[in-house]
Amino acid sequence: MRVGQWIRSGLVLGLFSLLAACSTLGGGRGGGAAPVVRDPAPIVSGTMRPYQVRGRWYTPKEQPDYDEVGLASWYGDAFNGRPTSTGERFDMRQLTAAHKTLPLPGLVEVTNLENGRRIVVRVNDRGPFVDGRIIDLSRGAAQELDLLRQGVGRVRVRYLGRAPRLGGGAVLRAEAAAPAPSTSVEAPVGAGGGFWVQAGAFRDQNSARRIARRLGERATVDETGGLYRVLVGPWGDANAAETARQAVVARGYADALLISGG
Repeated sequence: MRVGQWIRSGLVLGLFSLLAACSTLGGGRGGGAAPVVRDPAPIVSGTMRPYQVRGRWYTPKEQPDYDEVGLASWYGDAFNGRPTSTGERFDMRQLTAAHKTLPLPGLVEVTNLENGRRIVVRVNDRGPFVDGRIIDLSRGAAQELDLLRQGVGRVRVRYLGRAPRLGGGAVLRAEAAAPAPSTSVEAPVGAGGGFWVQAGAFRDQNSARRIARRLGERATVDETGGLYRVLVGPWGDANAAETARQAVVARGYADALLISGG
């Protein structure tokens, strides 16, 4: 998590803390539409510059068509009350989030792909700087998506545009299963429930089988559309699967993906 600007007037910060809870657009539960922002906040100066964390460079930019599937994590008490990258105080109870490259502040729709729950969150911070994770949710946001217990979960994140000057979070009507973008990875055929790690996809069956043998008894080869995918698993929860994915990455398969077989 990258701590943002410290210099903000006490009046503005106090006003944000006081009004954030009641300034959510389209607030309340069960609403069907995303908020409409008529008075967007300007992008906070400095938050669109390239920056480096742990040796890796990130380049924030406008991404009007951003629509991605990946893992979400959440953060709470350890950062509660600290300034975010926009200078706003982090309130773990509000519907906010951190993203590595989207404009700040912005709004995104987040859908838990395991249960169809949907929320809109205000993106006001940078992160998460963990491989395989695309968004870091506040505790309140994770609670609305039912991700508190498992810690991480597979979500779809869709950019909605600039955030209002205050708030912007909303709980939307749950859907059975949000359609993933065409770049998402399909679950292995006949996989059943749980989570799997895809170490790679190959056109040569023998290459896939050699890699599966290297990765141990939990690795199998699944043929889909002329490609042979090396799959490791399954695991009953996303945390265990993410640990396994990182182990696969450490063995030289940097493009390993976490997928759901549910």
